[in-house]
Amino acid sequence: MLSKNSDEWQIVHIPEKPPIPPNQQPTVNVFASFVEPKHANALIRRLNQIAPLENLRHVKRIQKRNVEGKTQLSVILCLALENEDHSNNLPLDVLELTNSYQLSPFITKVYKYAATSKEEWEEQCKFWPTSYHPPTYNIDGISGFADEDSHSIFEFMKLAIDMAKSGDGLQVVNAALIVDPSGHQIIASGCDQVRSWHAPPDMISNGNSHFKQPASATFSPNVSNGHETIFFSRLKLGVCCLNPWQWSSQQLDIPSSCCWHPLRHAAIVAIESSAERDRHLFPTSSHSQEKSSQHMESSSACSPAKKQKTGLTSVENEKELDAQSGDASMRPYLCTGYDIYLVWEPCIMCAMALVHQRIRRIFYAFPNPNAGALGSVYRLHGEKSLNHHYAVFRVCISASVAP
Repeated sequence: MLSKNSDEWQIVHIPEKPPIPPNQQPTVNVFASFVEPKHANALIRRLNQIAPLENLRHVKRIQKRNVEGKTQLSVILCLALENEDHSNNLPLDVLELTNSYQLSPFITKVYKYAATSKEEWEEQCKFWPTSYHPPTYNIDGISGFADEDSHSIFEFMKLAIDMAKSGDGLQVVNAALIVDPSGHQIIASGCDQVRSWHAPPDMISNGNSHFKQPASATFSPNVSNGHETIFFSRLKLGVCCLNPWQWSSQQLDIPSSCCWHPLRHAAIVAIESSAERDRHLFPTSSHSQEKSSQHMESSSACSPAKKQKTGLTSVENEKELDAQSGDASMRPYLCTGYDIYLVWEPCIMCAMALVHQRIRRIFYAFPNPNAGALGSVYRLHGEKSLNHHYAVFRVCISASVAP
């Protein structure tokens, strides 16, 4: 169960693009005009037909103000060119409409994009009224967070943080939990395995460490009530995702008696554990895939007819083996639909590995100011060229669970 201070925890969505200050949002020019209230409905219906605001659906077509006790209405006629300063270039249909209603068009500005926060919305309405819908994170089937969902997220994050604490209470590493949210089941877990547990004592002491303490050890971000300072101050060797290039660049200085591997970050270890779990649960499926691959390779020098026959035979054999296993329909594809909980924001390597694994959502507790790939330095989840995108959230923890 969560501690009594769990109500201090917050789940913050990390958007795909950096947030823009409310007063620096981009604007576009539009033609507008004051209208008589009795003509407003008919005018708006006609404008929606001849000049729809396709790319400005968040902007309300009409503005209502109270001027000296009287209602004043103004309506957006159509978009204007960027440097437009007069109404001579109105589209013909709109020009005819303005003439028939004896309107006097003028240029005004509206905000180009829909507001993503209440602060942005309030700033937008100073120019022209817009609509605002608080985000519910319905991204590719990802639902919002009900109380039960939030409680589950906090529980899994607390487990990850507990894993990140070493037994002596001095060293802190990164930890990862891969979770199936449909059944609240932990699929796999892992911690940093960059150094051997049999490393010489002088390498992990404060005074003789071959690695300098990361600069982020005293980093304290604006969000989360300052509890990160407590957590970062406990770092000794540091977390590999915080400075991934440091591990490989200093590998040559490590004594031969110690086994180091710069790529075994917590997320990578958890992914490997998840793959091993699948191989254990679905051995027949793996065997059939290997057998099918062998058939395809051996048939490369055959005639087209022989290739087709061999391929059909391999498919039939695979179906027969899957039917014997009884679990073919339950075979997962990598980590599709799963969530991952990380104590620290992942680096580029780990974030890209999670793209390839088809992870659904990523939750992390602490930002990575040196090499963070999901908000601090980069925003990999906003890269449109990738063939998979996950949603990213930060869980701001309370002091009760900080090491």
